[in-house]
Amino acid sequence: QVQLVESGGGLVQPGGSLRLSCAASGFTFSGYTMSWYRQAPGKERDLVARISGLGGSTTYADSVKGRFTISRDNAKNTLYLQMNSLKPEDTAVYYCYAPGWGSWGQGTQVTVSS
Repeated sequence: QVQLVESGGGLVQPGGSLRLSCAASGFTFSGYTMSWYRQAPGKERDLVARISGLGGSTTYADSVKGRFTISRDNAKNTLYLQMNSLKPEDTAVYYCYAPGWGSWGQGTQVTVSS
């Protein structure tokens, strides 16, 4: 079965960086677009970034353009989200999502606070 396991969240000061990882299993990872979403308390779950199967095409939410980078290592079946210049409004639970399978990871908490 499809499994997505996120890691790398934590507490970071404004202006800091974090790298999230999502380990995927149960499907041919390189064949599918993958996405990162986030959900802040009391808000809807929103798309952060998306990457095509071979990594040649990426899409970002306007709020993270120039600060976040989505990437993937298909040899390791792993999706990444490099987050730089973090702001308090980036605080949320971040989820890995495989749209081709409709599968979500369990989420990882990112808190940006001084």
